[in-house]
Amino acid sequence: MDGAWAHADLAATTISGGVELDWRGGDDQPMRLRMAVKDGQPVIERLDIAGTAVLRDAAIDYTITSGMRRITGQQLAPLRKLGVEITAEEVDRHKWDAFWDAPLDLREPDPSARLASSNQPPIDGIANQPGLPRSPGEIERSQLTYAIDSCTVTGKGSRATIRFGGVSAGPFAGDLVITAFRGTNLIKVEYVASTDRPSVAYKYDVGITGIPIGPETRVGWRDLAGGAQHTTLTGRANDAPAVIKAANRLIVASTGNGASLAAFPPPHDFFWARELEEVVGYNWYEKSSDGTFGFGIRQGEQEVREKFRANWTLYGAPPGSEQRMALFLYPTADGAEAARDEALAFTRGDRYAQLPGYKVMAHHYHLGMGERLLASGDPDMRLPDFDALRASGIDIASVTDIFPDQRNPGGPMRLEVLKAYYDGAARLSDSDFLVIPNVEAINILGGHWDVLQSRPVLWLEHRADDEPFRSVDADGDTVYRLGNAEEAARMIEETGMLVYMPHPRTKGSTHYPDAIKDGPAFNSDWYRGAGWRWGMGSDLSERRLSGKRVLPLFDDMNNWAAVRGTRPKYLLAITETFDKKPGDDIYANNPVNYLRLDALPAGQDYGAVNEVLNRGDYFVTSGEVLIPDAGITGRGRTARLEADVQWTFPLDIVEVIWGDGRQTHREAVDTSDLPAMGSRHFSIPFDGSGAKWVRFAAWDTAGNGAMTQPVVPGRD
Repeated sequence: MDGAWAHADLAATTISGGVELDWRGGDDQPMRLRMAVKDGQPVIERLDIAGTAVLRDAAIDYTITSGMRRITGQQLAPLRKLGVEITAEEVDRHKWDAFWDAPLDLREPDPSARLASSNQPPIDGIANQPGLPRSPGEIERSQLTYAIDSCTVTGKGSRATIRFGGVSAGPFAGDLVITAFRGTNLIKVEYVASTDRPSVAYKYDVGITGIPIGPETRVGWRDLAGGAQHTTLTGRANDAPAVIKAANRLIVASTGNGASLAAFPPPHDFFWARELEEVVGYNWYEKSSDGTFGFGIRQGEQEVREKFRANWTLYGAPPGSEQRMALFLYPTADGAEAARDEALAFTRGDRYAQLPGYKVMAHHYHLGMGERLLASGDPDMRLPDFDALRASGIDIASVTDIFPDQRNPGGPMRLEVLKAYYDGAARLSDSDFLVIPNVEAINILGGHWDVLQSRPVLWLEHRADDEPFRSVDADGDTVYRLGNAEEAARMIEETGMLVYMPHPRTKGSTHYPDAIKDGPAFNSDWYRGAGWRWGMGSDLSERRLSGKRVLPLFDDMNNWAAVRGTRPKYLLAITETFDKKPGDDIYANNPVNYLRLDALPAGQDYGAVNEVLNRGDYFVTSGEVLIPDAGITGRGRTARLEADVQWTFPLDIVEVIWGDGRQTHREAVDTSDLPAMGSRHFSIPFDGSGAKWVRFAAWDTAGNGAMTQPVVPGRD
């Protein structure tokens, strides 16, 4: 072993065949983790808290299932419309951002499944990509194999990391990594590995195994209705892991003497983007025939609804990228409920925290509200979708219905559906919860575009030559018909709408907004920016959520704006899911926007919300990291970014990002010395000479984070 060291309240020492970490956890409790190599495999020889044994001679067990990543028809459609030649290089460039791929689905494609058939990978193949159905030979299931060639320990700030080299699984080769954090009981386990294969998509399941079953053994969880459930593991041994649909993605094992151990995944980047928040079953336990058990986290093999079976993308592993497959453990000596409650604190109880002076807005849901209300015949029907959203701490639900059958001529019900949609939103809103009925549109402006309305507006995404741009219907309501981009711009300006591109550089906006960056619409002041959502595609080498697709675009857009002399562009957190209900995992799948707004607007005047968005007076977050205040003092070489930050998981970095119209610059501050569950004011000096825009971000060890909108230095 290399690298034994000691730091305040955190020390690593060499033992025979491994290493021992000692640190002070939560409430200053003494923690000890001893990792050893036995029979060639790293094991948790002991995990103690305050002298109480939590684990003895337990294994860390990974199962990795891999398939082939493909580009999708959904991505190819906009590329073809733009006249892009579909070469092998073009496929390799875009396939990593796929949404409608399902590498484990071996079924024959169903041409009658309209949604899947138009969006899934090409049946006949394309360029260097084979067609459908997928071959069983594409799928590989593997567990870790060990040829341990090193054991090192490193210390950084308030954390210590043990790394075992020589670990492989299927297409991957890398290291098993365990990190402890001073000041908390939290332990992070990772398989950090890369592949040299060209098109790997994969999922992983991981847990702790080999735990003896005793008289006090329990495995417990909360069901999706919030009820406490458990097993004593006294029944017959399992043939395979038992899948648990647990609330909060959290499972707890009681191991004896009052000790318990919670296991849970990273709350957001564990999940690739889906059309649903329905819980697949992210936890497992297994009783073995040798009198031991295991438990942990998992991902499913397929989507839960047939309609969306072709949408189950897995993670993508570009060749050479360092994938980080994480599991969090939280031991306590105070029983299972304490383990559960303390682990759940890292996601603030799966609720978006209330922050004085702010309202929490979630955006981009396809709920089919108008159609559902009309079909029910009851305009006062309370849709369960909003009970689920409201219970998660959301104040403003910004729906973006899509009216797929009403976009083209021959969709006469669109106006009726819109009126039911707008009326339903008003009936479901009150002084504590606001439903805003917005719309996602396609094509006219290039790619997809979300229309955020300042008030209900009746409009159609088509206009015949003999139809007027603006007219009044039989009810006396103004109706807009859009025949081209110029007419769309007129309507937007007349009615105070804002526009964001919801899923840039992927899906139906592949190669957008790049393709329209020089056009009049994108450079209009009302075109405010793009949507931020991880998981399209999902790449666990990213240390920031959507760090390869959206965040580079964020900076690109603002450098484009700087060259043109226009206002900075913003990011809007989006979700991209359909109907939902209580028990669905809203928190894991919904980034949100914190709008600086004291009170919700009354009635159907949503102008106050659009005003906040228009001036960029909000920040986006996954929920764990909050930025209540941020601003710039000084100028040029003496500029400083001042920010207040709150966090739950141990914080990794805070950073100032700025651009001059040509290049993006970054001043990152390592925060690994800070404890979990903290808050701090940061004052970060940076050379702002030539800066045309500046933004701030903070990211934690689980990949969660928050970002402010860019500001122009020297402008109030």
